[in-house]
Formats: sequence, C-alpha cells, structure tokens
Amino acid sequence: MYTKYLFAVFITLWFNIIISQSISMNKSNVVINFSSQPNIDDWKVVDDVVMGGVSNSKIVLDENNKALFYGHVSTKNNGGFSSVRCSINTLNLKPYSSFVIRVKGDQKNYQFRVKSSNNDYHSYKYEFSTNNKWQEIVIPFEKLEPTFRGRKLNIPNFSNQLLEEICFLISNKREENFKLLIDCVKLQ
Repeated sequence: MYTKYLFAVFITLWFNIIISQSISMNKSNVVINFSSQPNIDDWKVVDDVVMGGVSNSKIVLDENNKALFYGHVSTKNNGGFSSVRCSINTLNLKPYSSFVIRVKGDQKNYQFRVKSSNNDYHSYKYEFSTNNKWQEIVIPFEKLEPTFRGRKLNIPNFSNQLLEEICFLISNKREENFKLLIDCVKLQ
C-alpha cells in the first residue's frame, strides 16, 4: 500500500513538472528573433508612396541572419518616411511591462511602433537613436505614445493588453539614406 502511495505521489509530481514546463515554454518572451528564425516573409515595406511620396526601402536578411532595413527617405511630394511592418499572432502582454529591441543603426533616429489590433487606425510609437553599435533598447509600454499620421493623439499610452503588429519607421524630416539592422524583439 505504501508503494502505491509513493507511486501516486511520484506520478503527481512528474505531471506537475511537465505541466509547469509546458506553461513556461508557452510564455516565451521572444516576439521576433532573426538569429534563430531567419525569415522576413511576414515583413511588409510601407513607404510614403502610399501618400504620393517617393521614398523607397527594402528589408533583406544579411549574411549573419539579421534583418537589414535600408533605403532612401525623400521629402519630395510631401513625403518623408519609410517603414517595415510585421503582423503577428495576437500576443497577451499582461505578464510584461516592456519591449526590448536589439538593433544596430547608423547614428540616425528611428521609431519602434506597435499596434494592439491590426484594425486600429493608430499605432503607438517610441523614438530611439542609434550609434553604429549593437544596442539593446528597453521600451517601457507606458512610453509608447499614440500617434496617427505623425500627430500625437489624445488617448492613453500603450497598455500591456494585446499585440498584433510591430513596425520600425524612419521619418527625420530630411533627405537621407538609412540602414538599420534588427536582431530581435523581446518582452520583459
């Protein structure tokens, strides 16, 4: 009888360990990681040509499996931005409070943008500077400001609810070539 009891305790413990490992694996904090999953098929370039501008950009994988977002921003025809976006399966962000992006830029300013829903007309932006070195930039959710077509909106900043889109954008109000390497986007 004692053996049956020990066996039952062992099975219960083993089952709990398996379940807890499964839950922790499902709570992965990695949203995008080009080093381990080198795929840019889900990324879409959106330049100011949608509004009559003439900027152009591309996204490719470099030789080290990093996403390379590069091109030329033009201010002609009231243009002035280039962006690259990725729709993702809906993520519940409640356990987290920040994004962490690992990027290497060209001493220019960029924006990291997110959307809670692909159907939202607005997004939430955070502007960051680059310095020709790999940087890990922590972006607290509450620092992501609501914006639409370059204008700040009078609604609350981003919350830790849901995530359906990630975007990198450059719009510095001048003619310029640019180059941004993107390694990963994580949650913390």
